[in-house]
Amino acid sequence: MAGPNLPLQIGITGGIGSGKSVVCKLFACLEIPVYDADSRAKWLTTHDSEIRERIIGLLGEDAYHQGIYNRSFVASRVFNHPELLRGLNSIVHPAVLKDTARWVRQHTDYPYVIKEAAIMNRAGEGNSLDYVVVVEAPEWLRVRRVLHRDNRSEEEIKAIIARQIADADRKSLADFTITNDETSALIPQVLALHQRFMGITAAIH
Repeated sequence: MAGPNLPLQIGITGGIGSGKSVVCKLFACLEIPVYDADSRAKWLTTHDSEIRERIIGLLGEDAYHQGIYNRSFVASRVFNHPELLRGLNSIVHPAVLKDTARWVRQHTDYPYVIKEAAIMNRAGEGNSLDYVVVVEAPEWLRVRRVLHRDNRSEEEIKAIIARQIADADRKSLADFTITNDETSALIPQVLALHQRFMGITAAIH
């Protein structure tokens, strides 16, 4: 969390197709550093030898193919096995939290930083976040966006949405929300939050 030697830490989350990555790019245009937790998790699972050994111990040698994390195999193994998913998360999530903490310490010259993640707790619950921003969009629009973006069927996309946290539960995490429904202007919402976070930082420091 923010302190004399650390920047304010803001989490940004949202369901598939909500546009949280677009929102994070807008913050990046304001020269705010963004930590992409999902991308870093992918990097760590391939490049961190301790994580690799523990995942192989949990899921077997097929969890890696030619040294590369085999996401499709891992997904198929944990999909209907909650105990394996919990075991995988217990390996990956703490590693990402440690990696995030290192990254934050490397960006102490900034007023605040952004952590982008699909899965997120409320601020202060098992994380170092000061505030959580939830990016919202109606489900039909999210499905349409992912259809245009990914090589997935509508049924696959809806199945992913069904497995993710419910919209109402995600909204309960939010200290702030951004509406990305293609009728509400996005940039003014980001600018308003930027000014808010800059004001909070100024008050702390």
